[in-house]
Amino acid sequence: MNSTRRTFLRTSVGAGFAATAGARPLRAAQRPGPDTAALDRILAEPVLRRDLLKAPVKIDRLELLRNGTTFLIRVRSSDGAESVTVPNNSRLLDVYPLFLRQVVPFFIGKDARDLESLLWEVYRYQSNYKFQGLAFWVSVATVEMALLDLMGQISGKPIGDLLGGVRRRDIGVYRASGNRGNTPEDEIDDLKRLIAETGAKAIKFRLGGRMSNNADSLPGRSEALIPLVRKTFGDGMTLYADSNSSYDVPNAIRIGRLMQEYKYAMFEEPCPFDDLWATKQVSDALTIPVGLGEQEFSIRRFQWTIENRVMDIVQPDLHYFGGYIRCTKVARMAAAAGMPCTLHLSESGFAYLNVLHFASYVTAPGPFQEFKGETGIPFECDSSPLTCKNGSVRCPSGPGFGIKIDPDFVRRFQPFTSI
Repeated sequence: MNSTRRTFLRTSVGAGFAATAGARPLRAAQRPGPDTAALDRILAEPVLRRDLLKAPVKIDRLELLRNGTTFLIRVRSSDGAESVTVPNNSRLLDVYPLFLRQVVPFFIGKDARDLESLLWEVYRYQSNYKFQGLAFWVSVATVEMALLDLMGQISGKPIGDLLGGVRRRDIGVYRASGNRGNTPEDEIDDLKRLIAETGAKAIKFRLGGRMSNNADSLPGRSEALIPLVRKTFGDGMTLYADSNSSYDVPNAIRIGRLMQEYKYAMFEEPCPFDDLWATKQVSDALTIPVGLGEQEFSIRRFQWTIENRVMDIVQPDLHYFGGYIRCTKVARMAAAAGMPCTLHLSESGFAYLNVLHFASYVTAPGPFQEFKGETGIPFECDSSPLTCKNGSVRCPSGPGFGIKIDPDFVRRFQPFTSI
């Protein structure tokens, strides 16, 4: 890697991640990357603090509750403890037959304290590995998060303490625009609105045409928007942009160099997400940090991409990748390589709460996490309001996820067993 890239990553990005990554530079010339054996050892290390629960937590009932197109998950233990959580509704609506037939039956009667080993066993159960991909791991994440909340309720511990220990509660956030195809001027207006709502110190917007083989959503939109956003919001704003697999290598490098000129802090998914070799070419050619990982479902492929420095910012999705335990293992591998693990956020609802808890305990989550903040679900938070103030949100400190969904709201839902 050239010295210019190393210098940029040490100064521009390394400074931003110093507070959460122990000031370790990314891709530092003096630090060889972790080898396969080192990453294998990290993957073998336990994540869940099983010792915090002295008695078995036998899963008596695991229910999918439905009201229209909205789902909730209710889990009960044999001794009467109960948790109600919110899944990734948009994806579960598509894959619930797999969830009900292939995942739920496996967990009934199991001890939730064995969750870490159960993740492997459910993968083997009824040849579930043949469903390897988003549909299967969304289903597993749905159960994992419900069980973590249940164990948090029983132990009196927040999610972060169950998974290694809370390090921070005040989480810096960024707002992301989902627009693509509007004019640069209209996009600026939308970004201003997002910042005004939260005081966010970082923003992200869309480039390219989304898996478009180099076509922009409007001719020249990306090239116009990159300098305009910087000019509008000034050097004090951290800027990210996501092309959603829009470019081949030459065009990704061309766009990336324009982003470098205007001091952007991340270029997300520049090439088709499964072309890891193309992404590595782009990463090696640019000084701007490249983010990748939201579509990934294989922990071994994450291991390979970290070992081979395919990206600079590791971005698993809690729901798509199967939940906290698997994402924590990825974060630990990334930290060993001096790389931040900043989650992708795939859902509104309570997904931003899931992200807050992840950022509360991992070693190097990066300086900003995505925040949406709209749930449509009434709840009470037992420690602090889940609102963004001056670009920061305080992660709840209560048991489990630290919230309680309004019981009257839950009563509108009925158990759903149709396949």
